[in-house]
Amino acid sequence: MRHFTTEVLIIGAGGAGMYAAIEASRQGAGDVLLLERSLIGRGGATVMAQMTVAAALEADDDWHFHYQDTLTAGRGLCDPALAALLCEVGVDVIREMEGWKVGWARDGNRLRAVQAPGHDRARCVYVDFLSTGPAVSRTLRTQLQRHERIRRLGDVVVTDLVTQEGHVTGAVGFDIASGTPVTIEAKATILATGGLTRLYRRNSASAHMSGDGFALALRAGAKLLGMEFVQFFPIGHLAPRMVGMDPIMWDPFRYKLGGRLLNGAKEEFIDRYGGTDEGRYTTTRDLATYAITQEVAAGRGSPAGGAWLSFRHVPQATLREAFGPVIDKLAANGIDLTRDDVEVAPIAHYHMGGVRVDTGMRTDVPGLFAAGEVVGGANGANRLSGNAITEALAFGKIAGAEAARAAPGPAFSPAAAAEALALVGAEGPARNTAALVVALQAAMADHAGPFRDAAGLARASAAIAAIRAEAGPLPPGAPGLPHDMVRLDWFDLRQMLLVADSIVAAALARTESRGAHQRIDHPETEEDWRVNLLLSGDERGLDITRIPVPEAA
Repeated sequence: MRHFTTEVLIIGAGGAGMYAAIEASRQGAGDVLLLERSLIGRGGATVMAQMTVAAALEADDDWHFHYQDTLTAGRGLCDPALAALLCEVGVDVIREMEGWKVGWARDGNRLRAVQAPGHDRARCVYVDFLSTGPAVSRTLRTQLQRHERIRRLGDVVVTDLVTQEGHVTGAVGFDIASGTPVTIEAKATILATGGLTRLYRRNSASAHMSGDGFALALRAGAKLLGMEFVQFFPIGHLAPRMVGMDPIMWDPFRYKLGGRLLNGAKEEFIDRYGGTDEGRYTTTRDLATYAITQEVAAGRGSPAGGAWLSFRHVPQATLREAFGPVIDKLAANGIDLTRDDVEVAPIAHYHMGGVRVDTGMRTDVPGLFAAGEVVGGANGANRLSGNAITEALAFGKIAGAEAARAAPGPAFSPAAAAEALALVGAEGPARNTAALVVALQAAMADHAGPFRDAAGLARASAAIAAIRAEAGPLPPGAPGLPHDMVRLDWFDLRQMLLVADSIVAAALARTESRGAHQRIDHPETEEDWRVNLLLSGDERGLDITRIPVPEAA
């Protein structure tokens, strides 16, 4: 067994985790351990983000305007204090990234910005339309190198947090490369594990986005809110086959060049569902997802079961001026946008809900903090386009600073980690865990996707229970083997099942439609449901409490 001791443990090394590590070091933490289940700075969602980052950077803008747009997109459920931090601290972190030479695109002395859906003006900056996330990750990795007190540990999966006297004092997991059990003792622990989109059959994020942080938090005694709000990106690539390009790449094309969204009859249709594009991409993601899904359900979908996205009205010279070498990559895939329409459909992309925190990113459990997409509340029922990386960096900065200043709790006790270590070292019967993951993804996609009803959610709940029973209480095979993907899938599945339970339970409880949660058996948005659902518990049972949305100060 390997044992580590640190002042600040950060689980997850995407944008939120890396920024948290940098800030914790700057604020005087004597030792920071940045832990990732893959390569540092190369897993999670930030490195995969290809598009824009929202921040009110120019003199004709103000973070309060960005804040109002965030509240509007959140459909009445944003925590105003968290939304304000996202927008206000977001300005600071994006400017700091500029000082770190991330390479934001410029027009003279101004950063180049576009107006993304839901924003009242152009405030979404980018590096280029396919490399923003990789540039942000690369810049943060470079900054990490400058902090000697930050240790980096990759290829480690955390299975459980260690709690003593109601205080998180560390974590237990195992090294993927060797199978060796790992324990970490920490004064403060930050969850920066990202979202949960791997729970769905079609998703836009890393295969590591299994919802680990939500499950870790629940079992440690923290509370979750907004778990019913899974955002589906409306125009994920569907057809023709495209190799080496991100399925959500069409967003910048559409809002920069005004791509036309058409049904199977080649008719524009957004206005049928209360939206309007008027030649520009201004409809929010939840409404666009709803419109596409309804057109498909009505038999008006494209041949592959989505909608057409057309740029045939845009001249070749304009396409090339806007996207340059991307046009060549499309050509290599046999796609000529002056001649060919592409098919798009909704794809699981982001999660608005998550761990409840205060404005210092502290959870309900002393010693445990959270940052980035794993945090719930800032985005309410629907995330505003461009807020994801801003949120990751801003909340990472706050969490790192607060964790560095946290008071120590009880001394780490090996006895408190014994049960979690026993599970890591257990040996259960052989089973096809990869197939069980696929079965869970299918159940969630079919019954707990962007449009739900009570009967479908009940089927999802039954499927979760059946998969949990088949998975069994112990990981398959012998422990301590290197790169044992069967056991890794079992531990992932253990977390995914609890997170899936949380989504389904919250979706069943919220008998209205709001933002990314659409109940076809309760299609109206109800003022009485302008509340958050707070979850606590674990596999043995989840408790749900209705709590009021905090009022703005």
